[in-house]
Amino acid sequence: MNDSTPIRILITDDHAVVRSGLSKFLMVNRDLELVGEASDGSEAVQLVALHQPDVVLMDLMMPGTDGITATREIKQKYPKVKVIALTSFAEQAMVQGALQAGAVGYLQKNVSATELAHAIRSAHAGRMTLSPEATQILAQSVTQPQHTSDHLTDREYEVLKLVVNGLNNSEIAEKLFVSLGTVKFHVSNIFQKLNVDSRIEAVKIAIEQKLV
Repeated sequence: MNDSTPIRILITDDHAVVRSGLSKFLMVNRDLELVGEASDGSEAVQLVALHQPDVVLMDLMMPGTDGITATREIKQKYPKVKVIALTSFAEQAMVQGALQAGAVGYLQKNVSATELAHAIRSAHAGRMTLSPEATQILAQSVTQPQHTSDHLTDREYEVLKLVVNGLNNSEIAEKLFVSLGTVKFHVSNIFQKLNVDSRIEAVKIAIEQKLV
């Protein structure tokens, strides 16, 4: 890429106001170009195929296909595309999940315009950028006892127990006082860690292995 060619960006976020704010930020940077906006992970994968962006700004908590799942699929199909997780949350499972899926950055939405622009340019150059919160989480995880890849977090065990008890996602969200999107995120992580594709299989393994 020569110096006159802008970095092509795809924004993925289920909130229109966030997409609008990000697009306005991109417009004031001559070396950054917005090529598309997606409202969920599935649409992001489709638009990556259509527009071939250099960098994707990826929200993680979205209805339908979440950001981690979309990141994994994008990196599998289009390994040269760089993905930056841009989210309101900094939980260990989310940080590790995003990076394991192939994200080259993890930032929170309170990041400054200057920091975001720097992160995009760094990602395009192949360098990783993490928010201070994400860096702290990763540092703490290194000092904690290491677990196998299928280890569930305390919250995931809690969600799995409710799945075993027959609750659907909406009922789990109400029970735990969290959003439906948060429950879907945890259920997706549980399926991945248990290497299953359905609630029935997850319940079967949970009972057989006495996980709950």
